Amino acid sequence: MRVRPSDEPRRSSEGARAAEVIAGEVRDAPPGEVPGRLCGAAVRLLPVTGASASLRGDGVPVRLCASGDRASYLAEIQATLGDGPCVSAAESGAPVLACDLTAGADAGRWPVFAQQATAVGIRAVYALPLGSDAVCLGTLDLYRDTPGGLTGPQLRVARLVAGVMTVALMALPRGEEAWLDELAGDHDEVYQAVGMIMAQLGVGADEALARLRADAFARGRTAHDVARDVLTHRRRLDRDH
Repeated sequence: MRVRPSDEPRRSSEGARAAEVIAGEVRDAPPGEVPGRLCGAAVRLLPVTGASASLRGDGVPVRLCASGDRASYLAEIQATLGDGPCVSAAESGAPVLACDLTAGADAGRWPVFAQQATAVGIRAVYALPLGSDAVCLGTLDLYRDTPGGLTGPQLRVARLVAGVMTVALMALPRGEEAWLDELAGDHDEVYQAVGMIMAQLGVGADEALARLRADAFARGRTAHDVARDVLTHRRRLDRDH
């Protein structure tokens, strides 16, 4: 009978390296920089080309940080569309691994997002929830330029990064949450704009938000940008919009 060597030493070594890289990235970092540095650590440790993190909002995810412009764009697209792996992971509280956005089930599940993602060279997205089994704070989203999944060890590393980010968000010392104020302001502006659209058009909240999102997508802008235009009366959505 052939005895297979144990995988435990290799797994232990991979975990130790990941922990070392993560610790090096966040050491001495101010609270506001920790999520961004963890996105950078994810890109270093995993076969991905970008990473972003978004906080869960009432219907509109709020981008927290991103490793680069392309990751930032994909996070904003999902917020504008209200659709994509990030949104699905936040709603389910479970990882969503979209291994091929070019064809098959993943492309069909989020068709508009898949088209936007592949247009900028992204072929796979892995979204992991931040938080606990009881509460989802948001998601860590990983972007890859080739189709394919994550191996078991790679998924464990991704979960480790998500876990550290969760701890960082939940353990903010009192008085150090000010760096989140601007993000909360973006979220509030969207819902203030939704309220104005409801009053102007006599529609419900869901339809008003859908109209805002559709206007943003059609004009190549983010939902937050259009919300600011509505609030400052630079943009008015018509009934037949």
